[in-house]
Amino acid sequence: MPQRVRDVSLPARLARLEEDVAQLRRTGWERDELPLYPTAFTALAYSDAVTFTTLWETTFAPRTAGLALGLTAVGDQVAGVNTGGAWQVLLAGAVVWSGSVPPSFTVQYASTTLDLLPYRGVAEVLLQIQTRRTSGATTGGRAGGGGSIGLSPRYARIL
Repeated sequence: MPQRVRDVSLPARLARLEEDVAQLRRTGWERDELPLYPTAFTALAYSDAVTFTTLWETTFAPRTAGLALGLTAVGDQVAGVNTGGAWQVLLAGAVVWSGSVPPSFTVQYASTTLDLLPYRGVAEVLLQIQTRRTSGATTGGRAGGGGSIGLSPRYARIL
């Protein structure tokens, strides 16, 4: 028996397309998470150094245009003295993003999307997250060197 192909009307095709788009919106996008590894043995990596110290790092091969990165930073308080600091993110040794931690003993959230296009041809790129203490107590604290700056990544998604 010969088979007939039904003509699909424009409203039927449009309804099908709308259903597919709605399903995509409900499921969301899948994104690759980039693992970051602490250079210390604590849950929230911290440092009381006055020079930049790497707290988190990873090596990866950039195959996309961007990396969404979110950080959580917090200062310290030693004997009533609040500690402030600074942090920076390096890609292949170059500072690509930086900020400060106010000396107010409050949690700070920062987020950005880093441009990976200049690194697309590179086989291996080192991503480092560093911090340092810039103000506050100089003695006491967790490691004896004064107040500490805590820093942790919230997410690192390859876009």
